[in-house]
Amino acid sequence: MGRAWLRTILANPDTELVGVVDLDTALAESAVTEAGLVVGPGGVVVGTSVSVVAEATGADAVVNVTVPAAHHPVNTEALFAGLPVLCEKPIAPTVAQALSLAATAEASGQLLMTSQSRRYYASIAAFREQVATLGRLGSGTTEFFKAPHFGGFREEMAHVLLVDMAIHAFDAARYVLGSDPIAVYCEEYNPGWSWFSADAAATAIFEFAGGVRYTYSGSWCADGVETSWNGSWRVNGEYGTAVWDGDSAPQRQLAPQGGSPSAVETAELEPDVPEEIAGSLVEFVDALRTGRVPSGEVHANVLSLAMVEAAVRSSESGERVVIADVLAQAHAQAIEAEPRDDVRAALVASR
Repeated sequence: MGRAWLRTILANPDTELVGVVDLDTALAESAVTEAGLVVGPGGVVVGTSVSVVAEATGADAVVNVTVPAAHHPVNTEALFAGLPVLCEKPIAPTVAQALSLAATAEASGQLLMTSQSRRYYASIAAFREQVATLGRLGSGTTEFFKAPHFGGFREEMAHVLLVDMAIHAFDAARYVLGSDPIAVYCEEYNPGWSWFSADAAATAIFEFAGGVRYTYSGSWCADGVETSWNGSWRVNGEYGTAVWDGDSAPQRQLAPQGGSPSAVETAELEPDVPEEIAGSLVEFVDALRTGRVPSGEVHANVLSLAMVEAAVRSSESGERVVIADVLAQAHAQAIEAEPRDDVRAALVASR
């Protein structure tokens, strides 16, 4: 993922790569030279400390592509070094750490944004626009069925589908429905032929504001007629239905109550839209230049992570879990664990 971000930064005319931080400096230097850049004075500075490299280069911002377990310490160091941060998802491994980072952003006065790259597709933007024309919404669904053989740690992870993949769909559901979740009931299971050691399939039913139900059903051991990596989507409202296969232009059919359904309409996609991580980088740069709050700003993004944590808790307990309870418990944990007085004060103030 680091090399993908390196290429994305180099391809953006508004950004310049001035430094790379990695505990393995030889690996970092190799990535820089493979990109055709020079390591050292007059080129790209490589080191093991965010603050040291930032000071040596005069960097304006940080893109954090470390493993999730390192997100909290790296983001904290960068923010208190006076640097805004664009961080790969998830913003942190737990909701408590995510709330700590939100308070850190407040205490430091810097922007912290999560790169929820699946929001940056022209097709999902068009789908969201179609959904907005459906009036009061009743239900939304995402079906995600793939059969990847990752090998390595993912095939040993607990809650692998929910923790490693479902946050993309959960965050996209908030974006598409224009609403936030209230509660969830979730079940996980592992098909008999699964090559994953823990549950690799799940179905979660979320209650959203206004009584809307959003259902996510997915499996990572589903060979044959696979969905796209974005999943297959359907949203139904009082005026009709919109569908999206996750890859191509979405479709909508209006069907006013008591009237005849209209012809199925295929959306026209906006051309030349930066997508995936290129799109999140563009929004990050725009936010720094204009002061506009980006869609992945840490305070807004916490709720997407809370959906994952709530779904896991529901699966483990067999009970419906209220999102507000997850947030309240995480908030108390964040306050108790926070070592910095200024961040703790920001957490207490946000109760």
